Amino acid sequence: MAAPKKTMRAFQYDKYGGGAEGLKPVEVPVPSPKKGEVLLKLEAASINPIDWKIQKGMVRPFLPWKFPFIPVGDMSGEVVELGSGVTNLKPGDKVISISFPTGGGLAEYAVAPASLTVARPPEVSAAEGASLPTAASTALQQLKAAGVSSFDGGSSNAGGPKNVLVTAASGGVGHYAVQLAKLAGLHVTATCGARNLGFVAGLGADEVLDYKTPEGAAMRSPSGARYDAVIHCATGTPWPAFAPVLAEKATVVDVTPGVAAAARSFLQKVTLAKQRLVPLVLIPKKEEMEWLAEMTRQGKLRTVIDSRFPLSRAREAWAKSIEGHATGKIVVEMGGEGEE
Repeated sequence: MAAPKKTMRAFQYDKYGGGAEGLKPVEVPVPSPKKGEVLLKLEAASINPIDWKIQKGMVRPFLPWKFPFIPVGDMSGEVVELGSGVTNLKPGDKVISISFPTGGGLAEYAVAPASLTVARPPEVSAAEGASLPTAASTALQQLKAAGVSSFDGGSSNAGGPKNVLVTAASGGVGHYAVQLAKLAGLHVTATCGARNLGFVAGLGADEVLDYKTPEGAAMRSPSGARYDAVIHCATGTPWPAFAPVLAEKATVVDVTPGVAAAARSFLQKVTLAKQRLVPLVLIPKKEEMEWLAEMTRQGKLRTVIDSRFPLSRAREAWAKSIEGHATGKIVVEMGGEGEE
């Protein structure tokens, strides 16, 4: 592989707030991989809500560690340089990686930890690969936290949940959760907006509810089933809203927890409650990323891309994610782009 050029185009922000307009196009030096890192020539990156929540200051003062900051951690591309100690990758490898919380994905090149960089099969596009690390891993970890132990059609899930509710099922995490729940052999009820009812049914959901109708707002299964598990990808649902639709023993795994959710979860834990709220914070795992890439290669897991933007239009991609109505994933593509 030829050595990368010395500078690269990127988008960064230099303070909290500002939304899409706070992202500034810059020309900056190409980073160098440190020990245990790889340098990637990026082909695609995908935006997740956590990216702009960090910009809004929702996890200050912890993130970002310093300004200016190039955001986005989910990426795919080609290895061009290895840091010391990296032996499982080589220049020219096509890979999928997550660089969180250090970011760097809205650029032509980025460094990423080799420990969270996996091979991208030829059958998986760069855009599909970049979409997997955060959203699909979150959906997978939510289902595991709810008691799902196998994704082979349900034969090995004895004792695990049978009926699952997936909220915000047309979004980045939700659309993977529906598919993974079906791979586990579960009966899936899903909520989404009216325009996406057909889309979510097409992902395999057994029952789909418009969240703006009375039944959808109440999250009631049309078949009357109570849920053993809820894969909660929406925001702003108070715990009491779940009570009428939960089985006697049930787990609600919340991917957007607030302070109240964390406090309730702790209280339920110490009182050994049978109905439990579990806040989930994603911890990326290499073996899970490899498995998700393999499921994608086999055609068992589909990535739905809401929209694609070239790097020069990263602000538009950012704004679209903030709007919160994407169906599937929002992707920024760098490969072969002949724009400013």
